[in-house]
Amino acid sequence: MFYKTYSAGILGIDGFIVEVETDLTKGLPQYTLVGLPDSAVKESKERVRSAIRNSGFAFPLGRITINLAPASLKKIGAAYDLAVAVGILSASRQAPIQLDDRTLLIGELSLDGQIKPVRGILPMALTAKKKGFSRIIVPLENAPEASLSGLLTYPLEYLKDLPTVLKQPPFPEKKLQPFPLHSPYTTDYSAIIGQQQAKRALEIAASGSHHTLLVGPPGTGKTLLASSLPSILPPLTMEQMIEVTKIYSAYGKTNHPMVNIRPFRAPHHSITAVGLIGGGSLLKPGEITLAHHGVLYLDEICEFPRQVLNLLRQPLEEQKIELHRNRQIVSFPANFMLIGNMNPCPCGYFGFSDGIHECRCGSPAIERYQNRISGPLLDRFDIRVEVPRQEIDPFHAQGEENPFYSMQKRIMSAIKWQKDRFGSDKRNSEMDLAEIKRFCTMSPGAKLMLRQVYQHFCLSHRGLHKILKLARTIADLDSSQIIVEQHIAEAVQFRTQEKNIFSA
Repeated sequence: MFYKTYSAGILGIDGFIVEVETDLTKGLPQYTLVGLPDSAVKESKERVRSAIRNSGFAFPLGRITINLAPASLKKIGAAYDLAVAVGILSASRQAPIQLDDRTLLIGELSLDGQIKPVRGILPMALTAKKKGFSRIIVPLENAPEASLSGLLTYPLEYLKDLPTVLKQPPFPEKKLQPFPLHSPYTTDYSAIIGQQQAKRALEIAASGSHHTLLVGPPGTGKTLLASSLPSILPPLTMEQMIEVTKIYSAYGKTNHPMVNIRPFRAPHHSITAVGLIGGGSLLKPGEITLAHHGVLYLDEICEFPRQVLNLLRQPLEEQKIELHRNRQIVSFPANFMLIGNMNPCPCGYFGFSDGIHECRCGSPAIERYQNRISGPLLDRFDIRVEVPRQEIDPFHAQGEENPFYSMQKRIMSAIKWQKDRFGSDKRNSEMDLAEIKRFCTMSPGAKLMLRQVYQHFCLSHRGLHKILKLARTIADLDSSQIIVEQHIAEAVQFRTQEKNIFSA
């Protein structure tokens, strides 16, 4: 007896449909599973056998052959257990329901027949929707996430409940929730006293999605400034919410049906290359992908291994990362804003002496410390800003009132200019050469100033283009069609500094 059911797997952050073909013939009891399964899939034999018996059904005797097609793709994980069990029950004529070829079955089986949740439900369900499937049977805990796809979603808690699962009403379809009207973040700029230049830099960074490096001595608020950045970022669009939720679902990190705020990832400096860019035996996304449409924050960036930091260079330019593993090519999105902070030297006070703290590092130690960031990576930071110690009495000074609303209002206005300009969610930092020539219109005075800056600082072409992109964002914040002298001057201020580590 032959029977076919349908399941799905994960490759990167995208799903793919798997045909589970079950053939039951007479002969000595034998269970064969083919189709490039990994060890977790091969072990489904014992899980399925025990689950069928403990759910009140009989495990058939004879030769059972199960093929997971397409055979060219490696099958990883236990998400195929439910489809395998239903295929065996149908092939042995014990199936309590008849499923059409538009129904998807996803779920891991425990020995007592309980259906356990799996990662990657949303990307698998979205792929099924595109392929013409109309229904999906999933573990109870995965039902809210699966319903985001628009498929008729039927939650199943135990295999023994299979006879009645399709007789119940489907799980109510979940809708992606918009960004809340109040700040959902625990920190914002109202808690930071002073540091107006750094706040301005991060406002510009949020408006144009510019990578930013904060430099200063210990204890001046660099980490607080960076961690407050998500509070002023624009809300995710519906398409971006789906994309981010897919990523976190594929990684297995979704605690809620959807992700509706921008990610903020702050990995520890001990992170490995695989942890940062993704990969491994399961080809899971790394931190640069988990930060997609959000912020990747590298605290004390000089403490990260140099070879790991250099892996960021390609994703920063291409906004994606391609991994080649086991004769497979997987592409992960990586459109994130990079925010880093660093001390200027090992002790932290080089160039920031306040009369009490003096730099104790020799020139070789300072040079070795600063060289942990390669020149090409440093050049990819659009904004470099100093965060010095503030000469403000913290007991009497007050922070800005409601900066979440005032800063985000200015940022949203600048982003609207960019949407009208590009006709999409593209940001100024992503402009190519043709767009720079087209959209970075300058006044005669701005052209003259930029030419002088180019010659004085011996800028690279990349450095010149980054100043133009930055000036375009500053002009957008001023609601100006053209770039004038003050926009160039402010862009140059954030791009070039006197200390050697900030050379453009």
